[in-house]
Amino acid sequence: MNIAAEPLTKLASRVDAIAPFYVMELAKEARQLELAGRHIIHMGIGEPDFTAPEPVVEAAAQALRRGVTQYTGALGIAPLREAIAAYYQQNYGLIVDPARIVITAGASAALLLACAALVDRDDEVLMPDPSYPCNRHFVAATEGKPVLVPSGPEARYQLTAADIERLWGEKTRGVLLASPSNPTGTSIEPAELERIVKAVRARGGFTIVDEIYQGLSYDARPVSALSFGDDVVTVNSFSKYFNMTGWRLGWLVVPTSMIGAFEKLAQNLFICASALAQHAALACFEPETIEIYEGRRLEFKRRRDFIVPALERLGFKVPVTPDGAFYVYADCRGVPHPAAGDSAALTKAMLHDAGVVLVPGLDFGQHAPRDYIRLSYATAYTSLEEAVERLARLFGR
Repeated sequence: MNIAAEPLTKLASRVDAIAPFYVMELAKEARQLELAGRHIIHMGIGEPDFTAPEPVVEAAAQALRRGVTQYTGALGIAPLREAIAAYYQQNYGLIVDPARIVITAGASAALLLACAALVDRDDEVLMPDPSYPCNRHFVAATEGKPVLVPSGPEARYQLTAADIERLWGEKTRGVLLASPSNPTGTSIEPAELERIVKAVRARGGFTIVDEIYQGLSYDARPVSALSFGDDVVTVNSFSKYFNMTGWRLGWLVVPTSMIGAFEKLAQNLFICASALAQHAALACFEPETIEIYEGRRLEFKRRRDFIVPALERLGFKVPVTPDGAFYVYADCRGVPHPAAGDSAALTKAMLHDAGVVLVPGLDFGQHAPRDYIRLSYATAYTSLEEAVERLARLFGR
C-alpha cells in the first residue's frame, strides 16, 4: 500500500468553497507559450508595471543598514501611522487620529482582519457582483456568507443604497465595497456612498470600503468613505498608487472603539507587517516621491484614454468609462469573433491566436460573467498599441 499517495487528513470544507483564479490559470498558459518562444502581451494581472521609486528603495536600504528589521508593534510604527494621518488631511481634508490606523501585511491582511473582527458565523455580507473575488473568500473564511448583488452598468457596477434597503435581512451584518473597483475601475459617487453609509448605520451594520485604488483617480478628486462617519472601516494599500506590490504593506482606518480588538487579532494572526517595508514606506510621502507618483498617475490616465475608445473600435462595448484603478470592464458580445459572448472562450482565443492576455468575467462573480472581459492597462503604452493591432488582425478590423 502506498501510504504517501493517500491524504493524511481531510481538508476543511472552506477550501472547496474557494475557486481558483482564472487570471492565474491564463497567466500560467501564457508562461508556457513564452517558454515556447511566443511574445505575449500581458493585460491580465492587476499589478502596476512601475516599481517602487528610488526614494523608497533608498529608504529601505538605509533601514536595512540601520538594522531596523525586528518586530514592530502589531499596529505598526508610529511615524508611518502619523504620515498616513497627515496624508488624509492633505489629500482629503480629514482629521484622522493616527491611533485609528492599523498597518497590515497588504490590503489582503487588512480585509481578513476586518472580517475576523466583524463577521460572525452565518452573518451575511452584501457586496456587488462583479467584485474582487477574494473579498467574498475573506467573508467565507471567517464563516460568514457573502451575498453577491447583481450590479449592472446602470449602477456603475456598484452596490446602491436602494439595494441595501431592499435586501437587508435578519442575518445581514454589513456591506463590503470597493471604490474604485476591481474589475470595473468605477467609483461610487460620493452622494450615493453617503446614502449607503447612512442606510447601513440605520440598520446597526458595518461598512467596509476598500479604497486601495483611490490614489489612481482620474476624473474627479476622490472622496474617502471616512468623510461620512468615524464608524466606517476603510482599507488602503501601498501596492497600487505607491507601486509596492511585493512589499506587502497596507493599512486600515478603524473606529476608535475597535482599536483594541484589531490590535489583539493582528498580534495573534500576523504579529506585525514587515518592519523593513514600513520604514521604506515613510519615503512615499515625501514631496519629491509624491511628484513621481503623480506623474505615473497621469500616465495611467493617458493609457485609459487610449484603450477605452480602441476597445470600442474593436467591437467591445464599455458601458461605463472607468474613472479609477487601471481596469476596463468590457462587454464582449459584439466582438466579430465566433467566441463573442463567451468570455472564457474569447480570452483563450485572444491568448493563443493573438498573444494577448485578458481575463474573463468568470473570476468576478455570477452576474453575466461570460458577457465581460477585464483588461488591465498597467502595462507600457507601446504594448497597449501593439495589443490593439494584434486584436484588430484577429477580429478582421
